[in-house]
Amino acid sequence: MKVLFIINPKSGTNARGTLEQLIAEQAALDDFTYVIHKMRSRDEEWAILQDIDACSPDIIACAGGDGTVNLLARLLNGKSIPLAIIPTGSANGMARELRIENINTALKTLIHGRKKKIDLLSINGKICVHLADVGLNARIVKRFEHGTSRGLFTYARHLFSEVFLLRKYTFYITHDLQEVTFRAVSLTFANASKYGTGAVINPTGKLDDGKFELVIVKPFPQRKLLSIVWKMFNGTLDTSEYVRVISCEKALIYSNRRTVLQVDGEVIGKTKHIRIEMIHQALTVIMPEQLKG
Repeated sequence: MKVLFIINPKSGTNARGTLEQLIAEQAALDDFTYVIHKMRSRDEEWAILQDIDACSPDIIACAGGDGTVNLLARLLNGKSIPLAIIPTGSANGMARELRIENINTALKTLIHGRKKKIDLLSINGKICVHLADVGLNARIVKRFEHGTSRGLFTYARHLFSEVFLLRKYTFYITHDLQEVTFRAVSLTFANASKYGTGAVINPTGKLDDGKFELVIVKPFPQRKLLSIVWKMFNGTLDTSEYVRVISCEKALIYSNRRTVLQVDGEVIGKTKHIRIEMIHQALTVIMPEQLKG
């Protein structure tokens, strides 16, 4: 068994030396060989593909955050090589979705986990593994990109700053040959169910059902913010009077004003037009054996 580790040393607070030591210990324990590719920038698709061709790995393990996972998903889209995720980023939403809570769990899952085919999304031609959105959360992600601190408290600070602005949009949505219009402050395109913080944006989300959800958050009074956040953290957001969830296979969206689009924690830019298509069972991931579904 050969594993190719793709390590993003700039991701989150990864202690590179410690991780490499843990990899060596796990390799000795589980009797696998490995190669390590250390990323130097985000634009390393060609170098990673060369390493894949050179070492012909049985598994590719990605050590980083959601942005690094997205990079590997783009390269492995439609291929049979399974992807394992080691959460070392500032945002580890996809790892959390698979209940891979820490590095030790991830390394044990490499050999003893189970393989599962999951869906991907194509959003304006960009691959999305986890979650994408426009509006409120996307602007918070943009604040993260320009800031130096990370974590839940930083997210909360940015959230409260944005809520006082609470920009509103009109979204014209065509999904599966149906047309609807919503006034909203946020629109999420959800392949998965939860953010890296543990907040559940899409309670009905499944990674392999051939569908994604549009989660529409309508304008709400500021006094309702804590109630909405509470529902997100206890998994009942879809019961809020200010939320509508639509399950679909493809969608075309037009916004009355340009808005920031983020995909898997990376800001793509501002846009008015969004095209989303489901790519069914396009990526194989490795998850803990005890996780069902």
